[in-house]
Amino acid sequence: MPTGWCTGSTRARRRRAIEAAFPGTTSGGKVDRTRLAARVLGDGAALARLEAIVHPLVQNAERRLIAEAKARGQEVAVLDIPLLFESGADRRVDAVVVVSAPPDVQRARVLERPGMTVEKLEAILARQMPAAEKRARADFVVDTSQGFDAARAQVRAILAAVATMPKRR
Repeated sequence: MPTGWCTGSTRARRRRAIEAAFPGTTSGGKVDRTRLAARVLGDGAALARLEAIVHPLVQNAERRLIAEAKARGQEVAVLDIPLLFESGADRRVDAVVVVSAPPDVQRARVLERPGMTVEKLEAILARQMPAAEKRARADFVVDTSQGFDAARAQVRAILAAVATMPKRR
């Protein structure tokens, strides 16, 4: 299974719940991230409502993915968890890998995304732990500043190391 952990049924449930709480934020069977961000960024109560919808669904999907990986005899299951440290999700995993780039590179990459603005980026970064602290707390760091080939090599080495690590949870 790819690094994403949402199954089709989870996505559909999440989309319906988000549309019910934030009408007009879905389109064509998908969550419109730009519209949703406009509704929740800068509004603590709205963001808390969104997290109350999304987090339980995501955690259930994580548990299913891990159970499926174990059933198939896979040594490693990769979970892509935004706000990992901030949400305490690091306590649910055996190893933490942080993907990182210098601030100027990160900023340029993020601002290339459709619908992203400087204001939106600043609001997102304000909710996150500083990158230096994430790197310090991680078991492994992937430096993406050297391009895809270098990052892939780092990921292969990390996956090999994680497969032999003792379990923490």
